[in-house]
Amino acid sequence: MAIGDGDNSRLDDAARAGWLYYIAGHTQDEIAKKLHVSRATAQRLVSLCLSERLITFRLEHPIAACMELARRLKDHFGLKYCEVAPTDLANPANPAGIAERAAALLEQTLRSEKPVIIAIGTGRIMRAAVEQLTPMDCPNHQLVSLVGNISPDGSASFFDPLARLADLTKARHYPTPLPVIVGSDGECQQLLRISAVARVRAIAENADLRLVGIGQIDQGAQLHVDGFISREELLELMRLGAVGEVTGWAFDAAGKVIDAGTNRRVTSVPLRVPAEALTVGAAFGPGKVTAMRAALKGRILNGLITDETTAQALLR
Repeated sequence: MAIGDGDNSRLDDAARAGWLYYIAGHTQDEIAKKLHVSRATAQRLVSLCLSERLITFRLEHPIAACMELARRLKDHFGLKYCEVAPTDLANPANPAGIAERAAALLEQTLRSEKPVIIAIGTGRIMRAAVEQLTPMDCPNHQLVSLVGNISPDGSASFFDPLARLADLTKARHYPTPLPVIVGSDGECQQLLRISAVARVRAIAENADLRLVGIGQIDQGAQLHVDGFISREELLELMRLGAVGEVTGWAFDAAGKVIDAGTNRRVTSVPLRVPAEALTVGAAFGPGKVTAMRAALKGRILNGLITDETTAQALLR
C-alpha cells in the first residue's frame, strides 16, 4: 500500500499504523513492511495517530482508579504529591500497599545524585516502608529523625526506623536521643538546649523530604495505646479539640496546632505550617480520616500516601 498525498489519506495511514501498533501489537519495523514505508515514517504515523486522538485508551485495571483518586486529592487539597494504593479487600487493615508506596518515594529520593536530607517520623507504616527498601549505597545523603527515639520506659522505641534505614543506605544518620514527651515544660526546654539536640533539629529543618505517619486523637490514639501519654493527658487533648497528631504534635479539626496540653512538652522537631519542603503523610483506615483531613486542610502536609477506601472517604 502506498502512502497517499492528501490529509485524509495520511490520517487513514496513521490510523492503520496506530491499529497495528497499539491493538495488533506489531513492532514499528513490522508496520513499515506492511505499509511499505520506512521505519522512520512508520514511527511518525504512530505518533500522528496518538496526537490526533485517532486512538484512545481506557486502562481496565484497579490502578487506574487509584491514579484518578490521587489526581482528585491533589486538586482538592492543593497537594504537591499524592499516591493512592489499592485497598486489600481481603484484609483492609493490611499496611503493605501504603508501605510499598512510601518505600518507592524513599527510594526515588535516595537515588538523587545531589546530596539530600530525609527527615522521617516513627510508627508502624514508617517501619514497614523502610523494611521494603532494597540496600543502596548513599553515603552523601543525610537521614534525620523528627521524633525522639526513647519510649516512656526508657527503652529504645520499637517503631523508630532511622537506624534500619541508615543500615540499608549507608547514609549518615542523626537520631533524636530524647523521650517523645517529657514531664514538664521546663524539662522540655532544658533538653532542647543541649547542643547535640539543637544540631539535629537544625539538620531536620533543612530536610528535602519529610515522611511521617498521621495519628488520630481518640480512644484508640496510638500515643496512648503505646504508652506515650496517659489517659488523663489524652482526655485533656480531646477537651482542647485535638483530632489528630503528626510526630506527637496535636492539632484540631481545622489543622491548627494546639498551644496547650502535651504540645508544651513535645520534643519532636516543630511542624512547619504551611509545609514548605515536601512533607508527606502516610496513613489509612476509617479511624484516621478525620485526622488526615484536618492535617491536609491545615497545610501541615503537602503530600499524602493512602489507600482507595480512605481516599474516597477524604473526598466525601
